[in-house]
Amino acid sequence: MNARLLVATGNRGKLAELARLFSGLPIELLSPDEVTSVPEVIEDGDTFEANARRKAGVVAEVTGMMVLADDSGLEVDALGGAPGVRSARYAGDGASDADNNAKLLGALDGVADDARTARFRCVLAVADPGGPLGQRIHIEHGLCEGCILRAPRGDRGFGYDPLFLPSGSDRSMAQLTPSEKDARSHRAAAAMRMRAFLEAYLPTR
Repeated sequence: MNARLLVATGNRGKLAELARLFSGLPIELLSPDEVTSVPEVIEDGDTFEANARRKAGVVAEVTGMMVLADDSGLEVDALGGAPGVRSARYAGDGASDADNNAKLLGALDGVADDARTARFRCVLAVADPGGPLGQRIHIEHGLCEGCILRAPRGDRGFGYDPLFLPSGSDRSMAQLTPSEKDARSHRAAAAMRMRAFLEAYLPTR
């Protein structure tokens, strides 16, 4: 019988990517919509890891389930690492992807191409208080280096994908097919490491 793994995110783009990346594992991925009493966790940490740890721990404690949490975002060198942990709400609470992209382009107006370096960062956390992990939370990290374009390209993906040009690519993240994105994205890098952990961990539950 497959283990049930609750993914503590309402972002459907993230859910779709994680479903692909964990395909074939003996788990049933569940979204918050499929589980009752999933708490809303305030992401007020100073780092992606702090937010991922908090989300996984709180949701697992409340639901009693094994939980996977993701915190991820964009770090732009010319902006001192912004938007960083505020990536999803860079243009304000409730901001759309278009709002955030527009604010980013405005913040980089006049910045030379060679100074527009950036990276996507992802931290995945698994909590399983009723299993062998106990009160420990397992963490994996992933990065994707690149730069910020001067205008959006492509209509795939979500978030800042249309503005992000991965290193070594001539197409934005939003121009890549799902399989191409899964081969190089920050979330894929973290998920492949977490997948290896789960392959070893699940038989011990």
